[in-house]
Amino acid sequence: MQHKITSFDQYQKTYQYSVNEPEQFWNEIADSFVWKQKWNKTLEWNFKTPDVKWFLNGKLNITENCLDRHLEKNGNKPAIIWESNDVNEANRTLTYNELHAEVCRLSNVLQNNGVVKGDRICLYMPMIPELAIAVLACARIGAIHSVVFAGFSSKSIADRINDASCKLLLTADGLYRGNKTINLKEICDEALASTPSIEKVIVYQRTHQKIDMQIGRDVWWHSEMQKAATHFDAVEMDSEDPLFILYTSGSTGKPKGVVHTQAGYMVYTYYTFLNVFQYEEDDIFWCTADIGWITGHSYIVYGPLLNGATTVMFEGIPTYPDAGRFWATIDKLKVTKFYTAPTAIRSLMANGIEFVTPYKLDTLRVIGSVGEPINEEAWHWYHHHIGKEKCPLVDTWWQTETAGILISPLAFITPTKPTYATLPLPGVQPVLVDAQGSILQGNDIEGFLCMQFPWPGIIRTTYGDHERCRQAYFASFDNLYFTGDGCRRDADGYYRIIGRVDDVMNVSGHRLGTAEVENAINEHPNVIESAVVAYPHDIKGQGIYAFVIVDKQSIDQGVVDTDAPFEEGAGIDNSLQLLNRAAFENEIRNIVSKIISPIAKPDKIQIVSGLPKTRSGKIMRRILRKIAEGDISNLGDTTTLLDPNVVEEIKQGAGISTKN
Repeated sequence: MQHKITSFDQYQKTYQYSVNEPEQFWNEIADSFVWKQKWNKTLEWNFKTPDVKWFLNGKLNITENCLDRHLEKNGNKPAIIWESNDVNEANRTLTYNELHAEVCRLSNVLQNNGVVKGDRICLYMPMIPELAIAVLACARIGAIHSVVFAGFSSKSIADRINDASCKLLLTADGLYRGNKTINLKEICDEALASTPSIEKVIVYQRTHQKIDMQIGRDVWWHSEMQKAATHFDAVEMDSEDPLFILYTSGSTGKPKGVVHTQAGYMVYTYYTFLNVFQYEEDDIFWCTADIGWITGHSYIVYGPLLNGATTVMFEGIPTYPDAGRFWATIDKLKVTKFYTAPTAIRSLMANGIEFVTPYKLDTLRVIGSVGEPINEEAWHWYHHHIGKEKCPLVDTWWQTETAGILISPLAFITPTKPTYATLPLPGVQPVLVDAQGSILQGNDIEGFLCMQFPWPGIIRTTYGDHERCRQAYFASFDNLYFTGDGCRRDADGYYRIIGRVDDVMNVSGHRLGTAEVENAINEHPNVIESAVVAYPHDIKGQGIYAFVIVDKQSIDQGVVDTDAPFEEGAGIDNSLQLLNRAAFENEIRNIVSKIISPIAKPDKIQIVSGLPKTRSGKIMRRILRKIAEGDISNLGDTTTLLDPNVVEEIKQGAGISTKN
């Protein structure tokens, strides 16, 4: 572990070296991996096109570095410890030898079912070891995995399968989540009605519920695995071959497929895991994310396994069977490093300290936060009650597009400060810019957070639409990667993320585009138009506030009842008080849940007669966001709007005095 930083002085020197000699810095780290052929050029980059390549012409397979290279010395070390949703179901532990054998068997299964290098494979599975096995088997055979969170709807699955023309789907009969049993295969079957590229479906038996199996297309996982050998030679991949596609919400209705490639992703997730969490050989590392998100890719599967660590997979939810489940599991498995989301922390705070006090938590050495900036109250609660004020709290900032952590304390190394992600990792070069793109010098400033130099894990493209990648990340400011976040750099040079500046909402750590939620709401037969914005939410970090225009005819006909006749331009305080509002709101939430996911359901729905629009028709979400936050102190000049009166109506409907 010669790449591990052990003091703040060493961090400062390493950081300076990484900025002055970035290629040499990353060369030294990459050199420690198993390569089939070494690279002959470290970096080519251009942020205008954009085009970034690391370790050019290198040949490798990432699974040889996750698995094979550990077998001689650590073959019997636990690689994955799985904790069931059901507290009474036994744990499963897979050693590195066992995980390697299972990955090879599934690689053979994929090959037997027609998968070849470069094929796209969709994974829609529970949080069971087989999901991690499937991810690694795809990588071993050279197929590109596209994991879809097993909470998304059939339409969301179909959209993602069709965008990538996936050839094969790996799923399960069902999954357990808290006290619910969800039929995954039924959801898949609905999606498969409109996914012509899928040739085979491999189904794992988890819940043993009755499902439909289509002859010729659907096969059982266990039957296929029984026929497969436990040896599979890893396929040689180029450094810049795609490793996976992961869909993330954008500011248009269509999710964008972020593409990460082999070598850069490998080197970056290895290095960040090692240093942020200060990995030790005896660690039991638990990241509570789902593998359906980037956090699960990088810090449940690849990052820990590249370091030869023991990683915990958890099938359940933090509040089942009660709000002490996380803490009971930490004691049970003797977890040493724990990485979770502020949403979970706030939810467990709200349940009360009585669910924490029965547990010792004395094996914990490091606690971490991921998914969104953590608020100060949650930071202190987490540090005091869970970390016992002896565990450093690493408040990490990064994105799906960055592959791994960019700004974070290094545990035990970086002095922390509540709500601050603190300092960039070596190799990461952040800058703050103003609205014109001019770099802001010095400290005690606020601006747009950008990166002025590539790191190995940077996004390479958006699948099938490179122009969208350019527009989303590289077009806002000249020769910079724009994160989409506002940021403050304080007097000590520490970074604090202020929040999104575009139309992407961060709900419970899940990024959702305003457009895709609006498109779903607009499917309701009585909705003409809608606009959604994020607002501060005590548990989720950000909740979804929907402003909805209902059609006149449905009100006139009593489909959506009001206590006063609808009149064009009348104030919403007296014309759109819905008598059957609860039913109407439930219908909207159910539609959003079906089209996108339960995660995307609006928390607040306000019926409005109009939306604040410019004369060109653009919805001024900035104004709606201010109203949703209850802050109308600086709405700006509304006289330029198409109908300035609508702002007053919306303020009244939100219960905000127009005199404010």
